[in-house]
This record gives sequence, structure tokens and C-alpha cells, in this order.
Amino acid sequence: MPLSRRSLFALPLLAALPAVAQTETFPTKAIRIVVPFAPGGSGDITARLVGKYIEEKTGQPFIVENKPGANGIVGAMSVKVAPPDGYTLMLATTSTNAANVHMYKNPGYDPEKDFSVVGIIGSSGTFLVVPADSPYKTLADLLADAKARPGKLNFGYFNASSQVPAEVLGKRAGVEWQGVGYKAIGNAWNDLYGGAINFMFVDLTAGRGQVVDKKARALAISLPSRSPLYPDIPVLAETFPGFTTSGFLAIAVPKATPLPIQQRLNTLINEAITAPENNKRLTEEFALTAKPLTLEQCAQQDRDERAKWADYVKIAKIEPQ
Repeated sequence: MPLSRRSLFALPLLAALPAVAQTETFPTKAIRIVVPFAPGGSGDITARLVGKYIEEKTGQPFIVENKPGANGIVGAMSVKVAPPDGYTLMLATTSTNAANVHMYKNPGYDPEKDFSVVGIIGSSGTFLVVPADSPYKTLADLLADAKARPGKLNFGYFNASSQVPAEVLGKRAGVEWQGVGYKAIGNAWNDLYGGAINFMFVDLTAGRGQVVDKKARALAISLPSRSPLYPDIPVLAETFPGFTTSGFLAIAVPKATPLPIQQRLNTLINEAITAPENNKRLTEEFALTAKPLTLEQCAQQDRDERAKWADYVKIAKIEPQ
């Protein structure tokens, strides 16, 4: 039987009802977050922290899936093609969202066009670390040896936040050293302690345990000023004025994810990072600047990070692959 004119006008509203109902009850099943790096890094640590809160808050499982490879590209590409329903998230990092577009000619995705950042866990800097038994007691010791033996020292890296600062430091100090790439942070730590590499940069979250337990010695931090958590560790800017590198950890979804679901996730993430116990760990233990942001503020910080890392990569003189 033909539909009446009144029925035809009602169709869009009727079609929208299931989506509205789904948003109001979201989530109704397990949420999966892809961490595009191996276990043990800052992204993995903080994703599990936030995920535990969301799981307890919603009663739905929160699954962390590590997909390392190609500086985060493998994991990002898997989320790019995932259904945009809010049930597949990406741990967005400095590498995936800020640096890769400047370090690769074609990473296979556009962080602004393909993803929406729905929450920012926090921002932080990096340690420059050497083994505890290293002959380098200070940054000056490391640079003096590098100048005496051009090209003989090696640094390890496993993402943009560990590669770019080392390259920038080499350019600022006028020294040559060689980078050794790793798929996983654990392998880099092993080679650092085994003597295959001389130093590496590691973010404050992932490096904290090694430094506090005195397995590694931090020669410097890349923050603008000394951290209250590590007042005795100098910042690179004390030797090279203006030398700071900082990155961020966030959570993103495919761009087509409905806005109400993005807003729901934004609320859950903000609640997770401001919950007293979590916030204390993020700020006091992991040295992350964690504060709640709206979707609009998240998008703006995402853009700001890309612009900032364009400058870092340019200074480092890293040719896009």
C-alpha cells in the first residue's frame, strides 16, 4: 500500500530512533582500544589505567590490543578501517597523530581527516637515559665522548618521541651519532643494558621505573623547566636554551563515529583522568599533565601538536621515508 505524505516525512525520524537509543545506552558491549606500540610503553600503561576506570564505570569489558609496527602506522591503519561505532578506539600518540605525517611521505592515513580525538590523557616530556653503570655521569660527559668519537655512539629509538629528540640534540650539539630502531621498547632497554646502544630518550611515564629503581641514569629531561618529581635532573634547555620536546597521549576514534558517541567517550575519559586516584598517578607518578578537555579543545591540541612536531622534525633534519 502506498505511504501517505505524512508517513514519508516520519521516516527519517523513525530511522534515527535506534541510533539515539544506542547512544543513550552506550556502551552495550566490549570496547577495544588499539595501542599501536608494544606493551610496556607509556601508551600501553595509560590505556590500561583509563580502560580499567571505563570498565568499572560502564560494566562492559575494555580490551587493550597491542599492534606495534612502523612507528604506530600498523595500529592506526587498523583503526582507520574499523566500524565507526565507538567500540574500536586508538591510543593516539605523538607518533601517530603529530610526527608521522612529517616523517613519512605517505603513512596511509591522515590524522585529522581519518580520526577524531575524543580525549587527551596527558602531555609529558622525555628522559635522556644511560645505563646505571655508564661512564657518562652528565650530559656534558656524553657530548664530550660523542665529539671525540664522531659517529661511534649509538642511540636507540622505538617511536618519534625517542628518535626526534636524539636527532635534535645531535644537531644542536654539533655531534654525530647513529640511531638504532626497535619495534618494542623492551628490546631497546635490553640493548641499552647490554651495551649495544649508548643512550636513548624515553618518555617520563615509561622510563620512571627504570630511573627510580636506579637501573638507568637520567642525564637530562626535555621539559622546559625542572620537574618537581625529579628536581635534581637538569633539563636540556639549561645547556641548549629553548630545547624542549614534549608529546601527548590521547584516545581517538574513526572520524565517522556519531557525535553523541564521541561526546559520551569524551565524558568517560575525562572522568577517568580526573578520578582522584588516577589523577594522582598520572600527575605525580607518571609526570603527565592531565586535565579534562572538550572535544573542540582536544581537536585543537591535536592540531597544535602536529604543528609543533613539524618544527621538531625540521630541526632534526629527518628526511621523510
